Amino acid sequence: MAWITNIQSWIALGTLAGLEIVLGIDNIIFISVLVGRLPHERRNRARVLGLALAMISRILLLLSLTWVMTLRHPLFALLRHEFTGRDLILVGGGLFLLAKSTREVHHSLMGDAPVGHKARGAARMGSVLAQIAVLDIVFSLDSVITAIGLANHLAIMIAAIVIAVGVMMLSAKAIGEFVDGHPTIKMLALSFLLLVGFTLFGEGFGLVIPKGYIYFAMGFSVGVEFLNLKVRKRMEKPIHLHSDVPSLN
Repeated sequence: MAWITNIQSWIALGTLAGLEIVLGIDNIIFISVLVGRLPHERRNRARVLGLALAMISRILLLLSLTWVMTLRHPLFALLRHEFTGRDLILVGGGLFLLAKSTREVHHSLMGDAPVGHKARGAARMGSVLAQIAVLDIVFSLDSVITAIGLANHLAIMIAAIVIAVGVMMLSAKAIGEFVDGHPTIKMLALSFLLLVGFTLFGEGFGLVIPKGYIYFAMGFSVGVEFLNLKVRKRMEKPIHLHSDVPSLN
């Protein structure tokens, strides 16, 4: 525990926690989109459980550092690219995210069937948590590898993950309700997930696409959409005719 009195360790903790939050944006959006298909009273519980799964999966990956590092060893070569275990997970996760996002776009455009009785709701909750768990592993890989590169102490890495997930839990409900309440924002979120899925798939084949470009593009799009929301809100305000307007007669 000597790192507690080391200022460099605290700087590493703050930096790593910030990066974990940034890297978790796509995770929050994915969870928000998935839980939007649950009954309203179950959504917040699903968000918390989903983020808890994300935290547990990242900590477990950290505790198995040896196995994580073996994922970077080449397994076979194809199309002049040496595939590692990490590449295969990224390709699979990217394809899963592309398929899931496309399906959610279809449901958003075509409309959803009404949610049935409690048994169906429970089954859907299990399905949502299972999908979150699958993507958590994919999203956690880059997060864990980043943590290993920035910090030397396991306690710092775990503390950064707990802090980041705590912040995400506090903001997930507000983000989810905002996305659910604005169809255009939800479509932008799905477009963002499509881009992330394509990025993961490309990284699996050795195509490096900096996520900063995607975050900037989506941030710019969301900024424009906020302006559109303000304009639409202003145009929807009723126009009151003043009684003191002079008559034409």
